[in-house]
Amino acid sequence: MENPKDVTIYDIAKNLNVSPSTVSRALNDDPNVSKKTRKKVFETAVRMGYRINLFAKNLRQQQSLTIGVIVYELNSSFMTLVLSGIENVANEAGYGIIIMDSAQSAAREVANAQSLFHRRVDGVIAFPGPDTKALDHFKPFTDRNIPLIFLDHAGGVQESTCVVIDNAMCGQMAARHLIGQGCRRIAHLTSTLQHDIYALRYKGFRAALMENDLSFDESLLITAPPTEEDSELAAKKLMSLRPMPDGLFVTNDLAAAVCIRTFLDQGIRVPQDIAVVGFNNDVIGKLIKPTLTTINYPGREMGETAARNLMNHLKGVGNMNSISILTVRADLIIRQSSLKKG
Repeated sequence: MENPKDVTIYDIAKNLNVSPSTVSRALNDDPNVSKKTRKKVFETAVRMGYRINLFAKNLRQQQSLTIGVIVYELNSSFMTLVLSGIENVANEAGYGIIIMDSAQSAAREVANAQSLFHRRVDGVIAFPGPDTKALDHFKPFTDRNIPLIFLDHAGGVQESTCVVIDNAMCGQMAARHLIGQGCRRIAHLTSTLQHDIYALRYKGFRAALMENDLSFDESLLITAPPTEEDSELAAKKLMSLRPMPDGLFVTNDLAAAVCIRTFLDQGIRVPQDIAVVGFNNDVIGKLIKPTLTTINYPGREMGETAARNLMNHLKGVGNMNSISILTVRADLIIRQSSLKKG
């Protein structure tokens, strides 16, 4: 079946017996065209199924009205909140977003950045993945003065803004809370120490132990992907230690929930035998029993902050010629899984 041809301004002009230039000006809401004519043109355009060629229009105006967003995973409630925050602010400013998922692949992240560059996006918000070592693939954007915002990655790309939480302080908060509940042998389960956000959380965790004169046995540090299978294996490894840890800080709520379930299945009480603190404030933390103490990772607020700053750069507000760090507050949410002392 042959596709119908798009309606043009010439078709609308012929239908209304006016000039194509009048239709064009009316569709662009030109005040030199009477309100009555503008209304008639708009109504006819809608009735005839006219579609504005935004690509051609934006090309003439040297802008795409789109923001590129690169994330390293999509299957998390935290990332959903980040994207929701970005989209809310972008839409209010008349921008659409193009979401690229690198799936924790550094090579795919490079390809995503190149794709967004060739799509002529007006700005980029990027959440580099744990395997990303260098950020050279973002340099074409800064070379062209295209605003670039990083999320929770303070690694140095000149002429960029970074929206972060204080990851070291978060690790410190988690450990201090467990110590305050009487824990003295505290384990740490993290995804990787190669990514700076996890390295900083570990650094803060260790700092809290040191300030309380608590030693750290390296056997209490486990790095594993935050999958159900790997988290269960990590919990079993911790249970095999002698003595077993009496506290656990996990940098992912799903992993923490799996650990709690594994402990309970083996007759180990939470928090009486081992207190657990997670990270992210995912919905699962409210659904499991006992409910999960966690660090609130404010995804929506981070997304909104990044998008607002990007919009400011697009309006020429702010200095794009230096690295700027914007820190969003993260809090400890205390629930049942860590309350040894009630």
